[in-house]
Amino acid sequence: MSFSTPRSHSAPPRVGLLGGSFNPAHEGHLHISLEALKSLRLDAVWWLVSPQNPLKPTQGMADLADRFDSALMMAKHPRIVVSAIESELGTRYTADTLAALQRRFTRTRFVWLMGADNLAQFHKWKWWDRLILRAPIAVLDREGYSNKALSGTAAKRMERWRIPSDRAGLLADLDVPAWVYLPIKRHPASSTAIRAEGRWQV
Repeated sequence: MSFSTPRSHSAPPRVGLLGGSFNPAHEGHLHISLEALKSLRLDAVWWLVSPQNPLKPTQGMADLADRFDSALMMAKHPRIVVSAIESELGTRYTADTLAALQRRFTRTRFVWLMGADNLAQFHKWKWWDRLILRAPIAVLDREGYSNKALSGTAAKRMERWRIPSDRAGLLADLDVPAWVYLPIKRHPASSTAIRAEGRWQV
């Protein structure tokens, strides 16, 4: 199968899932989503605005409604969908959220998307080793994190399942476990910097 081969209209949809606090959403989120759409040959990317990231403090975290609105304003693209479905599902951890989405959308081929900063701490996620067995994972490069991420605990343990970046377009259809590291053009935006500069008031 070549990357130029057209997909059948009856093929299962390929959806990338980008979870996060979006505190606030910014151009970096949009940038990696557009790169994922192109490189992974996705039909859509869903932004999953988390009620509360278990690894982040509640102090300095804006209300879910405000963060959701910031994502809506930033995600002005027909193939990017903003969702707060975790509130409806009642899930807190990514592995549980993904399992619930797979039960609800049985035909959809999900790919979990994360920045390199998240890969660096992936081994701290609850049931992270279950997540790699549930859906393929695409890690997108981020300024200052590539070396730390690829030499970290999770990357080393998952190394045997990593595919070359030139095969990224096939990732959604591969059997799990499978993951790819995408050396995309980096974007400097970060939620932390935006808050520090006072452009986002909690």
